[in-house]
Amino acid sequence: MEGRYANEFHIGHNAFEVVFEFGQFYQGYAQPLMHTKIVTSPAYAQVLLQLLGATMAEYESRFGPISPVGGA
Repeated sequence: MEGRYANEFHIGHNAFEVVFEFGQFYQGYAQPLMHTKIVTSPAYAQVLLQLLGATMAEYESRFGPISPVGGA
């Protein structure tokens, strides 16, 4: 399985699908370089949301709070 780094995310939806786009943004570039698109149903997007929330809670309990991007 190929792994790709992403620090740029776009999410969209219509009545039937949720679309996640992943890419990389480099300083000095005008546009991010998008490389992966995942299309799924709203029900599976909800499962992903729950898994992401549980994973981040576990991460923070193990390693501490995550600093916001940009230091804000």
